Amino acid sequence: MPHHSTQERLAGLLAEPATAVDGFLDTLGDAPQAGPPTGLTQRLMRTSLLPQVYERYWRPVLGRFLKGPGGPSMTGEVELAAERLALQPGQVVLDVACGTGRFTRAFGEAVRPDGLAIGLDGARTMLSRAVKETSSPTVAYLRADAVEPPLRSSTVDAICCFAALHMFAEPERALDSFARILRPGGRIVLLTSARRDWQPARILDTAGGIASGQRMFDRGEISASLRARGFEEVREQYFGVAQLVSGRLSDVR
Repeated sequence: MPHHSTQERLAGLLAEPATAVDGFLDTLGDAPQAGPPTGLTQRLMRTSLLPQVYERYWRPVLGRFLKGPGGPSMTGEVELAAERLALQPGQVVLDVACGTGRFTRAFGEAVRPDGLAIGLDGARTMLSRAVKETSSPTVAYLRADAVEPPLRSSTVDAICCFAALHMFAEPERALDSFARILRPGGRIVLLTSARRDWQPARILDTAGGIASGQRMFDRGEISASLRARGFEEVREQYFGVAQLVSGRLSDVR
């Protein structure tokens, strides 16, 4: 379970008050979620069953379906995220839509001994499971709005958002928020949907997105959005109908 001192450090970075609940800080209170629901996939995230199978079955199987046979495994995703973020001891890293904390725990190890890895999610059930799986003194969890994380401006060195941006009702506003809370020179890495260019495939990808409540981004769309917000060193990789995009926020704001 995350230590009280990490919660205190996290509270010091927040722009609004939070309540300590079941091992994590909560800014949403009685609200079932932040923002409007976007579809079936997002609703499943709030159930009590999914967190039990999320890390071992649900996320790897769904990820393999989206990434195709040539895409990285979930372990490979964690390694890619850490590599793109170039995490260093002492840094503060935010894991947006952290689920049960697989990435957050790895980030906590990378920023030891005096850094902080923050796992943010809107689902109580996911965070409760994450807390049970975590014993690191450098990890803290936060229940909050992923589209507009309640952290003060320029407070984090790195942001990871994997398998979530396409489920946000307002993904562009989320990217605005990420740029706001990153320090100059901070890094971001995103794994999200990527609609294929071939027209018959595009039609299938779009239909699948509508059925599951997930937005299908065009290839190049996310990298363009990052550049428009002042990100440099933008890199893209594509696997099936998924894209991995990373960048570094300019030192000049």
